Amino acid sequence: MRDVHAMSPDHDRLELRHVGLEGVRKPLHVERAGRVVTLTVTFAVSVDLPADRKGSDLSRNAELLAEIVDRTATRPVPGLEAACLAIARELLTRHPSAQRSRVRGEAVYFLPRGVSADRMSLEDFVLVAEAEATRQPTGEPELVRSVGAEAVGMTACPCAMEGVREHLQAEFPALRGPELRDLPVVTHNQRNRTRLTFDLPEGAEVEADAMIAAIEAAQSAPTFAILKRGDEAKVVLAAHRAPKFVEDVMRDLLAALPGRFPALPDGTGVRAWTRSEESIHKYDVVAEHATTLGALRHAAPA
Repeated sequence: MRDVHAMSPDHDRLELRHVGLEGVRKPLHVERAGRVVTLTVTFAVSVDLPADRKGSDLSRNAELLAEIVDRTATRPVPGLEAACLAIARELLTRHPSAQRSRVRGEAVYFLPRGVSADRMSLEDFVLVAEAEATRQPTGEPELVRSVGAEAVGMTACPCAMEGVREHLQAEFPALRGPELRDLPVVTHNQRNRTRLTFDLPEGAEVEADAMIAAIEAAQSAPTFAILKRGDEAKVVLAAHRAPKFVEDVMRDLLAALPGRFPALPDGTGVRAWTRSEESIHKYDVVAEHATTLGALRHAAPA
C-alpha cells in the first residue's frame, strides 16, 4: 500500500504549525498523597508538518495516547503535567519529520467544599496541563510545561450597586446617611469563570489546590452545589460585600500571586483569563493578561 501521508502535497512550500487530534478522552491514573486518583482527561495532541509531506500519520498520535495513558492503570503518573510531558517527548520519536510537538490535557477535578462544615460536597474544578517539545541538534528535545486550574464563582456588580443606592436614597429619604453608603444593597450578579496558568521553569512546581484557592479568593464569592435557604443568603451577602468588575477579579488575582507563591521563581510565566457571564446584559465580559511573577513582584507596593 502506498504511504499517502509521505507523498508530496499540492502546495509543497507550506509548512503547517500544528496538525493533530483533539477531544480524545482517556482515564489517567495519578498518584497523589499516597492514593491513586483517576482523572477523565480530554487530550489534544499535535506536531508540525513539513512542507514536503501530505499527511501527519495521525493514527500514531492515537496509538501513543493509548500506550502512555492506558499503562497508568498499573503505573500511575505523578500528575497530569507529567503525562503531557511524556506524550510530547514521545511524539517527536513517533514523527521523525516533526520538529515540534504540543500536548494539552484538561480534566475535571474534585475538592471538598461547602458553605459550612455540615454542607460539604465534592465540587468540580478544571485542571489544565500543557507541554511543548522542540527537537534540538543534540537529539534531546527542549521541553516547556504549563499547569493551570479553573474555578467557577460569582461576582456582584459595583456599578449597578451604586446606582441602586442612589435610587434608594431618592425613594426613601430616611435612608440617607453614612450607613447606607456601607450597606451592601442589591445589584446584579454574574457567574464568574477564571482560569490561571503558570508556565513553569525547570524544577519549579505548583499545587493545583493552591491555584484554585487563589482564584476563589479573587472572586466576589465562591459558589456551592449544596445550599439551604440560609446558606444562599450567606453567599449572596458575601458577594455583595465584595462587589467586583471582571477587571477587579483579574487585578486581585494577579496582585495576590507573589504572596501566595513565594517559592516560584521570577521567570515563571503567568497567564490569566476571567469571564463574567452577565445576568442583565445580552453579552459576557472578559479580561485576560499575560506576565511573569517577577514583573508582578516588582509591581507590588513595597
